[in-house]
Amino acid sequence: MVREKVTVSTRTLQWKCVESRTDSKRLYYGRFILSPLKKGQADTIGVAMRRALLGEIEGTCITRAKSEKIPHEYSTIVGIQESVHEILMNLKEVVLRSNLYGIRNASICVRGPGYVTAQDIASPPSVEIVDNTQHIASLKEPINLCIGLQIERNRGYRIKTPNHFRDGSYPIDAVFMPVRNTNYSIHYYGNGNEKQEILFLEIWTNGSLTPKEALHEASRNLIDLFIPFLHAEKGSFHFEDNQHKASFLPLPIFAFHDRLDKLTKNKKEMKSIFIDQSELPPRIYTCLKRSNIHTLLDLLNNSQEDLMKMEHFHIEDVKQIVDNLEKHFAIDLPNNKL
Repeated sequence: MVREKVTVSTRTLQWKCVESRTDSKRLYYGRFILSPLKKGQADTIGVAMRRALLGEIEGTCITRAKSEKIPHEYSTIVGIQESVHEILMNLKEVVLRSNLYGIRNASICVRGPGYVTAQDIASPPSVEIVDNTQHIASLKEPINLCIGLQIERNRGYRIKTPNHFRDGSYPIDAVFMPVRNTNYSIHYYGNGNEKQEILFLEIWTNGSLTPKEALHEASRNLIDLFIPFLHAEKGSFHFEDNQHKASFLPLPIFAFHDRLDKLTKNKKEMKSIFIDQSELPPRIYTCLKRSNIHTLLDLLNNSQEDLMKMEHFHIEDVKQIVDNLEKHFAIDLPNNKL
């Protein structure tokens, strides 16, 4: 466990991790402070961060299991101590860490007698099992247990419904949220009109990422949500027939053609243009974001060769990016680093 003494700065806004510990492989804890804040700001940030930490961060989990020997979810299999339902509940508890995009397949194929744990899962290279000791089933006889698994990355949670059952496979309640809990508290210091606030933020994660990583990702996601407001132009919506019915017009994508000459010379200008304003497909945007490429300047600091080295990137993706830059900015992305 790491603890640091809390010191309050009266000059610039600062954040700091004041406590960090690992209670188990599947429970990390972190405590952070942000200060100095004006009256009311701590509550504004605390509410937004708590919602973003619990609802906006992606996680990976097993979402479906399939086996030809399973007649229905509440059946039992001779030679296995647990019922099928209990096995599915145990699979739900398996914690995974990954940066995969979309759905991947995994499997378990074990011969008894013996115990089946998360270590017996054969998963793609892009998926890491956080706790290999998670129990799945107990085989009491020399029988084979073969289960096909579906692994998915998403956010929030998804509860299985009757129409999710198909082809002899069984859905598993998916809890994608890597943040298990988060709290915030506000402390005050100073006197009179100079009274200021300190925000304390506590984060518990399931081990698939650290509290510090969760805080960074939640902050990044909050920024992404507000980007459309930063680039909204006057007249982007209007009211008709005095009935207060808003008719929204699409926000302009890359409406910066009058500033192309400045863009190639002004790094500050390029830093203010985020890649999610582009016409790139969601998959390419997600890959860039996971490589910490968030702005046009970030993108131009990479060559085509650099992009090809990124996970899940293909030559067709690089071509789309090059064409996009040429179309909207008349900028060329070099093949190699200069």
